[in-house]
Amino acid sequence: MHFHQFYLGCLAHASYLIGSDGEAAVIDPQRDVDQYIEYAERHGLAIRWVIETHLHADFVSGHRELAERTGAEIAFGARADAQFPHRAVHDGDVLRVGSIELRALETPGHTPESVSWLIIDSAVSSDVLKVLTGDTLFIGDVGRPDLAGSRGYTPEMMAGMLYDSLHRKLLTLPDSVEVYPAHGAGSACGRNISKETSSTIGEQRRMNYALQPMPREEFIRMMTSDLPEAPSYFPIDAEINRRGAGALGDLQAAPLSPADAGRLAREGATLLDVRDGAAFGTGHVPGSTNIGLRGQFASWAGSLLDPATAIVIIAEGAQDVEEAVIRLARVGFENVAGYLEGGIASWHEAGLPLATLAQIDVGELKERLRERDGRLQIIDVRRPGEYASGHVPDATNHPLASITRSIGQLDAERAAVVVCASGYRSSIASSLLEREGFRELYNVTGGTNAWISSGFETES
Repeated sequence: MHFHQFYLGCLAHASYLIGSDGEAAVIDPQRDVDQYIEYAERHGLAIRWVIETHLHADFVSGHRELAERTGAEIAFGARADAQFPHRAVHDGDVLRVGSIELRALETPGHTPESVSWLIIDSAVSSDVLKVLTGDTLFIGDVGRPDLAGSRGYTPEMMAGMLYDSLHRKLLTLPDSVEVYPAHGAGSACGRNISKETSSTIGEQRRMNYALQPMPREEFIRMMTSDLPEAPSYFPIDAEINRRGAGALGDLQAAPLSPADAGRLAREGATLLDVRDGAAFGTGHVPGSTNIGLRGQFASWAGSLLDPATAIVIIAEGAQDVEEAVIRLARVGFENVAGYLEGGIASWHEAGLPLATLAQIDVGELKERLRERDGRLQIIDVRRPGEYASGHVPDATNHPLASITRSIGQLDAERAAVVVCASGYRSSIASSLLEREGFRELYNVTGGTNAWISSGFETES
């Protein structure tokens, strides 16, 4: 049996290829599908099935393109109402790949149509070896139940379904069965997902907080309390996946002169600078938004940008432009109007103005706090749980995901220091605040992690 996990760090997304006797199935593919085709060809496998555990909301799947390029059949849970040719599967249905049986186990809760897949190698035994749990069961967590509201389900209804799926189905499997979910740490589809990307039913039974013995009502209350806000692009991506996305190769970005990029910006386009925070701070186009490629670029772009607004990419070079286009498409953004040819240097050479963003380390922040005697506003853009666990004294919490809605609580006339865990999110937030008219901004390099490592005082 061939079994391979493909892990996409920027979206904390795991997909899988299972093969046997010259045949293969791909489960929960990402938008760019070349890697699955190349792996299958390298191992002498023909992809017969493209299987989805559910309608993903946090990324756009490549199921339709992969099926068209390989002649494979797509399988979806029957309740997905997918709008393209597919096999609608129900509880107990079996798909075969060589000697491998993939048996459908309907496990609604994260979404109504969620299906986990039991893997059995019939050439060896009838025992279940592995289970692909999609977003129903993660390592250390379970799927959030609040993403199906637009389809007529309350979070409480979904949490009740999730409890039943976990306790009446997945937890009845033997402890030795290996668990492979669709996401890892950092995904917004759960709240406390482990950094591990696989486990066993027995290990999760012992260690996963959501699987501990408790009444159904208590589980529902726990699962529906203090949920983080779902990113705005989630329902858009779910509907794209229901219809099936087009081929990724059809998306291209055109080169733009500084004059053309400036004109598009004046017409309302977003200038998206994908360089790291240090480069952005040294010099950038006024009013541009900084979301660095080296972090969780796609999820932040999906959360903070408007999919209906044209995007102009500003990058170091052609390779970064191409990567940005792909990563935006992974979350359903196909609105790239072009890229600034020659990058920020061409803007400068055209005699157009540049803005800067001051970068300070935690030592300088400590000095500034002492000198300004409370007159400096410190904006911590981490999630509320991160902030509560320890923050720079006198910092106020304005999470990045909602910072543009909390502008009214801040003073654009006062100097502002922006801090996160490492400096990545704070650079994004600083660019958004600059666009809103903040005149004196400082981005803290190293962030709260460096502050704590330096032994400086924190509040919690």
